[in-house]
Amino acid sequence: MARALELAKLAAEAGEVPVGAVIVDPATGEIVAEGANAPIAGHDPTAHAEIVALRAAAAKLGNYRLTDLHMYVTLEPCAMCAGAISLARIGKLVFAACDPKGGAVIHGARFFEQPTCHWRPEVEQDEAAGETASALLKAFFRARRA
Repeated sequence: MARALELAKLAAEAGEVPVGAVIVDPATGEIVAEGANAPIAGHDPTAHAEIVALRAAAAKLGNYRLTDLHMYVTLEPCAMCAGAISLARIGKLVFAACDPKGGAVIHGARFFEQPTCHWRPEVEQDEAAGETASALLKAFFRARRA
């Protein structure tokens, strides 16, 4: 999660919403891929940190199925990202900050609880990192409103 938080800070420095994600092989502890929010820079509304990391991991491994890998992300995934996580068959999702407005894992649509969801990762919240991620997001948006 520490690397995901670093990526979130880099996203903020680039003017993007500060969200970072890493995909890890739990058997080796190796970071397989990482991503930071980049919809503005990439002119791509789908360039959320999770999607960026999923694309990189799939390309690196030569397979769109990322079964048994773990994703660490600084913010509760939205519906689009939860859907992509499910399609990639990520084994475990760990997120830091809750997103009551846009999240779709424990808020909103609760994507993985829907009967139409064919793959459900194990889900865990890292509450300690959530405080750091939340503070980073609040500072980013506070500066935007100033």
